[in-house]
Amino acid sequence: MFQLGKTIVSEEILEKEFVCNLTACHGACCIDGDAGAPLSKEETQILEEIYPKVKPFLRKEGIEAIEAQGAWVKGEDGDFETPLIDGKDCAYVIFDGKTALCGIEQAYNQGIVTWKKPVSCHLYPIRIKEFSDFSAVNYHKWDICSPACSLGKELEVPVYKFVKEALVRKFGQEWYQELEKVSQEYQKGR
Repeated sequence: MFQLGKTIVSEEILEKEFVCNLTACHGACCIDGDAGAPLSKEETQILEEIYPKVKPFLRKEGIEAIEAQGAWVKGEDGDFETPLIDGKDCAYVIFDGKTALCGIEQAYNQGIVTWKKPVSCHLYPIRIKEFSDFSAVNYHKWDICSPACSLGKELEVPVYKFVKEALVRKFGQEWYQELEKVSQEYQKGR
């Protein structure tokens, strides 16, 4: 672990390699698990605001789940998250054949909304845990992502480079540039 501004960062994001491989996993992270995508308080408001614009991109089951539960829910741990369809798929999931995609991101890609998707989804496999004085930045290992780990290793792409856009979105360009410097020093010491 190392400190970078108001973050405590795991070296695993420098050491581990990762590149999403949708042809192998078919977006399983959006349909597996026992909770929705983690959300910040600000993101709950964004979801409420953009839902009418995103709704035409969603599946009937997703619309029904959102209209029954709300654009976001409080999970069992009290944290905010996206609602689920029957305790499984994220309510915002759509499918291209058998591959799960994000309906919010599809609306973003078509210029309908200006918010890409929850930052927790954009950052994956990095998970952020907010504390009062700092944010913990950790690598999250999940067996369904084995193909992404294999592809990342083959292409030699460390986690922090794979999620660069999301890290800049979350912490800013300056923070990311400092992370790159730390990574260079870290690699020299290995």
